[in-house]
Amino acid sequence: MATTISRPLLWAAGTAFFVMLAVFATYLLLPYDLPGSANLTKVKEERLPALRADLTFKGMELGSPIFLRVFKEESRLEAWIRSGQTYQPYKSWEICKYSGDLGPKLKEGDGQSPEGFYNVSARQLNPNSRYHLSFNLGFPNTFDQSLGRTGSYLMVHGNCLSIGCYAMTNQHIEEIYLLVEAALQSGQDTVPVHIFPFEMTEENLSKHSSSKWHPFWLNLKQGYDLFEQNRVPPAVSAQEGQYQFTI
Repeated sequence: MATTISRPLLWAAGTAFFVMLAVFATYLLLPYDLPGSANLTKVKEERLPALRADLTFKGMELGSPIFLRVFKEESRLEAWIRSGQTYQPYKSWEICKYSGDLGPKLKEGDGQSPEGFYNVSARQLNPNSRYHLSFNLGFPNTFDQSLGRTGSYLMVHGNCLSIGCYAMTNQHIEEIYLLVEAALQSGQDTVPVHIFPFEMTEENLSKHSSSKWHPFWLNLKQGYDLFEQNRVPPAVSAQEGQYQFTI
């Protein structure tokens, strides 16, 4: 026998659904500059001594130029620090969460985390992020803009929650943020952040050869290979829908 649901109950259920939808939409639209969960002064007091000691142990110095690489499939963020004329590996952290699939971000709201070559300046740091420290990747860059790609507030941040961003644990973002901030305060103009779908080996590219993004990834590999060969991040520009690289 069919069960009849009363009209008031249906109205109540419908109202509850739309309230939840409105709350979720509001959450997505909140700006990143709301009062955050981190006290940067306290973070520095607690984390800088150990960070300096670890760098010294590895023959490095806080404030030296830094370079970051992200690998989606491996869920890994790497920090490289300049020592002499080249960059040496310092540390890698597991990415807690990123959103979307392998492939670049195309438009606002697609839930995709970006891939490509980005730069972080001091004005892109946000110590007051509601996601426990963050820095803006600068998406869309010149290359993205040339292809009509759109998006905003694409970050590396803490709180292990991603809506198109690369989310770290709070402990990990504290280390990464302090390294980036120190380098920028010590004179580095921008920190390069190179984001790849996976480690750009021939084996991985062959495994993903059927993807529509394979030609795009071959272009990314050119920049990847230059760094692997020279241990210096290449200068990156965009021309005719392609990244261009020079050392």
